[in-house]
Amino acid sequence: MKVAIVTGASSGIGFTTAQKLIEDGMHVVATGRDEKKLEALRGAVKDVARLETVALDLTSEDGPKRLVDAALKKWKQIDYLVNNAGVGSPKPLHETDDEMLDYFLGLMLRAPFRLARDCIPHMKKGSAIINISSTFAVTGGMRGGAYSAAKAGITGMTTHIACQYGAQGIRCNAVAPGVTITPMVESRLLDPRFRRINIELTPSPRLGLTSDIAGTIAFLLSPGAEFINGQTIVVDGGWSSTKYVSDYALTSEWTAAEGHPPTRMDTDPE
Repeated sequence: MKVAIVTGASSGIGFTTAQKLIEDGMHVVATGRDEKKLEALRGAVKDVARLETVALDLTSEDGPKRLVDAALKKWKQIDYLVNNAGVGSPKPLHETDDEMLDYFLGLMLRAPFRLARDCIPHMKKGSAIINISSTFAVTGGMRGGAYSAAKAGITGMTTHIACQYGAQGIRCNAVAPGVTITPMVESRLLDPRFRRINIELTPSPRLGLTSDIAGTIAFLLSPGAEFINGQTIVVDGGWSSTKYVSDYALTSEWTAAEGHPPTRMDTDPE
């Protein structure tokens, strides 16, 4: 029996990941803040006996410990941890107040750090931790602000865990999704600028799906990945690693970015 904790499992990537791991024969402790959404997860999985749901706030002082205790009480062991819980819609640094900074860092860096710290003493050889990062940790990202900072911190935490605990047989890797179609992203896709930046600059003919990320996580937790440690796997259809521009973007009328002075390319040649 293998037991995995999945955070942020009430929707999006976490929801699909919990389903995928159960389909692969694991037992899953799934957590999120919304009890009703967690009930929807219970209704979506094929073998509900393999699922335990825990509604809590991971940013609370006792949140990580309560989650670990729930897993140990239910199944007496913890083999895998998937730190997925997150939030979007960040603002650039100059528009980010301290409240937003603390919230983003608290949810996407402090909480995963504390949860990993509480899980590791119970993990044995062959265990693994997956931290969900982002392409914004790789590229910086326009308007990334506190989000980029938190996700970059996840990269450092991932390599530290891999180094510190690898000799004990505990692996740690990160998965960095690009734009993935989730409830959090669907509203952003209504913005033509957001769509162009992500669709017209991605060589894949489609955007990412939650199943793409869940499949990568499942692989990294499998025996086939037992020699992969301390890596960040980017799953973005080539968006961050290529200079691809679609034919549509290449043939569209050039519009200078707001606030930037015109360049020689913006003006007609003499």
